[in-house]
Amino acid sequence: MNAMRTDTENLISGLVDELQPVRPLRFWRGLGLALAAMALTVIMVVTLGGVRPDLAAGRPDAMFLIASGLFLLLGLAAAVTVVVMGSPRVGNSHDGWRWAAAMAGLLPLAALLLALGDFHAAWIASEPEHGLLCTVYSLGLGLLTGAMLVLWLRRGAPTSPGYAGLLTGIAAGCAGVFAFSFACPFDSIMHIGLWHGLAVAVSAFAGWLIVPRLVRW
Repeated sequence: MNAMRTDTENLISGLVDELQPVRPLRFWRGLGLALAAMALTVIMVVTLGGVRPDLAAGRPDAMFLIASGLFLLLGLAAAVTVVVMGSPRVGNSHDGWRWAAAMAGLLPLAALLLALGDFHAAWIASEPEHGLLCTVYSLGLGLLTGAMLVLWLRRGAPTSPGYAGLLTGIAAGCAGVFAFSFACPFDSIMHIGLWHGLAVAVSAFAGWLIVPRLVRW
């Protein structure tokens, strides 16, 4: 009996011998990191690319305020959900971001309705020669926020990696769009709904496809 007890104690000692204490995941710490990444992205755009003429003059366009506000709201809602998913527990809800997505989705929906009326005029209004650049720059700018959220998920234990990846992509895309909006001079609903919305959609798809491979545990 003593030999069996000794063997058990040795086994337990061997299992825990190399374990190191791990800092617990704190919601406010995760959210703070995501907010810091978003703020740094905005600072990069303003510092390197300057700001829109209306912002420089202190008279922001109403469409800029509405569109950038909706993308920011969706990005924050998605980021909050990702941070919560890093520490799964019974009773956690992951559906709050859907309301923000519904509101932000009105922008591409309005663009689609306008395109149905007169596609050629709507296409011209979208500023296609600059639109693709908006999409690409927004995707690139969102990488910092996306990387921060991926690192957070890697420290945690998300039970739905695909869902977490989708929301990480949405948060990253919205962060990039929000930041680049400070430099983008175009305010037509077609431009914002098509090209800015496309950045979020592509980022969401990329997050759904790539992030689960990076956070499996």
